[in-house]
Amino acid sequence: MTAGLSLFYGGLTRSKSMLNTMMMVILPLGFGTVIWYLFGYSLAFNGNGAFIGNLKDFAFANVSLTQSTHDLTIPDAVFAIFQGMFPLITIGIIAGAVVDRINFKAFGIFTIIWMLVVYVPLAHMVWGGGLIQKLGVLDFAGGDVVHISSGVSALVLAIVIGHRKDMLPPTVKNVPAVVAGAALLWLGWFGFNAGSALAINEAAIQALLNTILAGALGFTLWNLLDYLKNKTISLSGSFTGALTGLVLITPGAGLIKSNATFITILIGTPILFFAINGLKHHFGYDDALDAFGAHGLGGILGGLFTGVFADKGLSGTEGLIHGNIGIMGTQLAGIAIAIIWAAIGTFIIIKLIGYFMPLRVDPNAADSRDIVEHAESSFDFNN
Repeated sequence: MTAGLSLFYGGLTRSKSMLNTMMMVILPLGFGTVIWYLFGYSLAFNGNGAFIGNLKDFAFANVSLTQSTHDLTIPDAVFAIFQGMFPLITIGIIAGAVVDRINFKAFGIFTIIWMLVVYVPLAHMVWGGGLIQKLGVLDFAGGDVVHISSGVSALVLAIVIGHRKDMLPPTVKNVPAVVAGAALLWLGWFGFNAGSALAINEAAIQALLNTILAGALGFTLWNLLDYLKNKTISLSGSFTGALTGLVLITPGAGLIKSNATFITILIGTPILFFAINGLKHHFGYDDALDAFGAHGLGGILGGLFTGVFADKGLSGTEGLIHGNIGIMGTQLAGIAIAIIWAAIGTFIIIKLIGYFMPLRVDPNAADSRDIVEHAESSFDFNN
């Protein structure tokens, strides 16, 4: 999925900064994996602390290759590896908000600190026995942990870093990259959601079915809305619709029935369509590739819809439509904690980094970022 996101984002940015955009997305594949191995997994999934775990499994010290110590159907090592993929894609999402203007070095340092300060504690709070899980919040595959955290952090970064020179909407600059990237993301989401059941069971099958339906319906509705508004159907819009549908279903993928998924996407997609096309212009922030619009708002809406439609047979909890009014307060509490944690953590981290280095790319290098910062370019027209 991380490779797919790098292609998707790269294909939507200017050719002179395509490689830089892709590098920001795939950067966590290296350091993120190492951090997860050394500290991240242990801090996220050990101990009973409200906000953070412990280092009992430092460097996978006690992670069994054959047994589960978490009462799961898979060995600890398989669980740890699977969970280790989540922070990598989460960090990549953030990059979409600040392409074309953030200092690459500053972004790299930011993401290392962000993973430990924002992502790992949230993963512990939601899935590792921490505060949000103890409240009874439902988040099957990352509405709070992945999408709200990345979307809100992206918004904070976009505001702190400021505008691009030309605040243009995302349009396809490289068709093969966008199509290939979106296809890889869409395919990867099946494992992202269905795999979160951690077994081949009813929840996994329901999650797979819901994910297929959400992507297809989001794709279709976005095209319809695009045509009604602009009298055209764009490639970037088509895949944005599919991805927003996938984001909307992520929190409840294995917790709600298919008819509830249909309603979730039917209501959620138009909200996100008009939010993405209007909010950033109304409030004046430059979320270049709509990381907040698609992921932040999508994660929030998805979490609320999960509370509305939760099926007791799948989630162990009745949803609002079954008379459980309290679940909405629980879901709102989880969403609020995720927003506050991500926003404050991101703001503090990026401001601290700003004391030691420029946060924006050198204006003299802005039009040739790939060459200046990476000594390469996405295309070589001379050979």
